[in-house]
Amino acid sequence: MYWFKSKGLSNTSGSVLNSLWVSFFFIATSSALWRWFGKGDSAVFAEMVDSLFSMAKLSVEVMVLLFGTLTLWLGFLKIAERAGLVKRIAKWLSPLFKRLMPEVPKNHPAAGLITMNFIANGLGLDNAATPIGLKAMRSLQSLNPTPKIASNAQILFLVMNASSLTLLPVSIFMYRAQQGALDPTLVFLPILLATSASTMAGFFSVAFAQRIKLNDPVVIAWMLAIATLLSTFILFLSHLSAAALGAFSSLLGNAVLFGLIITFLLIGILKRVPVYESFIEGAKEGFDVAKNLLPYLVAMLCAVGILRASGALDVALDMIRYLANSFNWDTRFVDALPTALVKPFSGSAARAMLIDTMTTHGVDSFPSLLAATVQGSTETTFYVLAVYFGAVGIQRARHAVACALFADLVGVLASIAVCYWFFG
Repeated sequence: MYWFKSKGLSNTSGSVLNSLWVSFFFIATSSALWRWFGKGDSAVFAEMVDSLFSMAKLSVEVMVLLFGTLTLWLGFLKIAERAGLVKRIAKWLSPLFKRLMPEVPKNHPAAGLITMNFIANGLGLDNAATPIGLKAMRSLQSLNPTPKIASNAQILFLVMNASSLTLLPVSIFMYRAQQGALDPTLVFLPILLATSASTMAGFFSVAFAQRIKLNDPVVIAWMLAIATLLSTFILFLSHLSAAALGAFSSLLGNAVLFGLIITFLLIGILKRVPVYESFIEGAKEGFDVAKNLLPYLVAMLCAVGILRASGALDVALDMIRYLANSFNWDTRFVDALPTALVKPFSGSAARAMLIDTMTTHGVDSFPSLLAATVQGSTETTFYVLAVYFGAVGIQRARHAVACALFADLVGVLASIAVCYWFFG
């Protein structure tokens, strides 16, 4: 206990992931027993066991995908590092990072990697964002004096990833188009407002927990600049037609993705970097990162799987519907909550819930529009925790889980409020 106190931590805050993981199993067990004794549904245990093994299989499939993606992008990123691009970005942003992440030294490469990750996330470039983010987390880990315990900088970075500010939610437009929506991009502005709310909630909750001084002139200047750029971008996109917005989203995403690769290669060539050898070196790092992720993915995804199979989420929905009826609230939002409840646990499950809501209620119904907005407002928190902290062996998350889940909650509440404003 003295060791934790000397680090400014506690056993309670240090073992959040442990407690959370175990609680998933006990909640699932309680729900399963209720289904068995209360409803006579003895098949629940078979469903839970099937889910356990299917999620273990899914963990391997996800890791295989990550093997290729990490190997590719960390290869190109090594070229950018050798060429000095990452250090240049870090130097440019050092005044801001000195205040938000004081334990990160001036001009440290982590600042450049974090910035590139945020840009990729904002443009919906998941294939690039995750490898760059893992590289950034490893860079922050090199500064971490307690390797098993998340540092303040790592927590801020993870929560900002979990809240996931997304400017161009192209995949959601695609789902709506596949379901026959008259205007697939109708949810663009609601999603942008909701994801902005969740990102701000995540940032301010971490700032409060870590006592970051937000009244600093440099921080204020950066926040005003980002708000101005974001507002200008929203204003520009809001004047585009549905067809033009969809085409612009696709073009911008693909152009930026390929443009990053060409930029890395050109700068590498100009700086006389051996680009092929650098790519191979970086690709090997990607392979090493990916192979260490499997235990963390299996642990988290299997726990999530039995929680879903037990029916615990259905019980939560019934309780919310009951409370809404008790207060005479409009209950249309409840039909969209399956997406909200599973989103922190599983991206694929949330997508399945979104499509199911569209099919059941109609693609342009209020529940479907709300489910689409929720889908775009936040990231899959526990997947992000498993991958990002698992990549560097973090076992004690401190306040990361609480801040990330708070951002999720704000994202869902903002989605409901915005959708009633736009479509109610």
